[in-house]
Amino acid sequence: MPMLKQVVDVLETLYPLRYAESWDHPGLIVGDLSAPVRRIEFAADPTMEVVRQAIERGTDLLVCHHPLLFRSVHEVSGLGVHGDIVRRLSQAGCALWVGHTNADAAYRGTGMAAADLFGLVGQRPLVPIDDPTAVHPVGLGRVGSLPEPMTLEAFARRVADVLPHTELGVQVCGPLDATVRTVAVLPGSGDSLFDEVRAAGVDVYVTSDLRHHPATDAIEQARYEAAMRGRGIGLGSGDTAIRPLLINTPHSAIESLWFHYALEDVPQAVEQATGERPQVYWNRMNTDPWTLSIR
Repeated sequence: MPMLKQVVDVLETLYPLRYAESWDHPGLIVGDLSAPVRRIEFAADPTMEVVRQAIERGTDLLVCHHPLLFRSVHEVSGLGVHGDIVRRLSQAGCALWVGHTNADAAYRGTGMAAADLFGLVGQRPLVPIDDPTAVHPVGLGRVGSLPEPMTLEAFARRVADVLPHTELGVQVCGPLDATVRTVAVLPGSGDSLFDEVRAAGVDVYVTSDLRHHPATDAIEQARYEAAMRGRGIGLGSGDTAIRPLLINTPHSAIESLWFHYALEDVPQAVEQATGERPQVYWNRMNTDPWTLSIR
């Protein structure tokens, strides 16, 4: 069977660490590089329950989207949950590799998987990465078009149907009967990229973790600019469409769409590199933190 080092090399070819944001630290978190990898399990978050289940199933490598150690730490003792997770993984011989913003930006990564499943065509990265070695365009998020225009409500329902169910649900901002044709998608926290989305000129922006003030500012600016255009002030006079409209999704749910591709791409690439194909499993457990939404 392939060694962990060989599998890590494959993962970091598919999802290069150089694509990661400067604040991010994906890659191998726990693991013996010489250990064999017979079984790989995919999960959105390395929670205690996800780790427990992976160990019970005899998993050799757990591949997660979200980091176990998101911020700098100074100890991994049993005094904290992260330290105990590291202990459990190490004692069980189960490695942990994280593909975070590097997987967001990669070809057939998180952003592309979501955009494809939402039905977007003619895609390009929202924030391109200049990689001369890349065969396909790479970068954070995706911008594309719907094959046929549809209402905001209809598109939002398509998004909700694609996503795994969570109690948080999907929130929509804007006239539900507005026509949408062009879409920007950024799985994960996206309210820091409103400038890039506006520059893309899309009708609707699909992302997660939209906070009250940035979202309010964005939609108010969109309404103002539409009103100005309607009065013949500025470019596109007469165009009263509000853009971008907003669709807010559960964070882990939209990012877990990556595994639709990873479940196929990773074992195939490992087999091509080593001649051996590991078993794979997708733990679809809902790791969204909210257990009840009251309206």
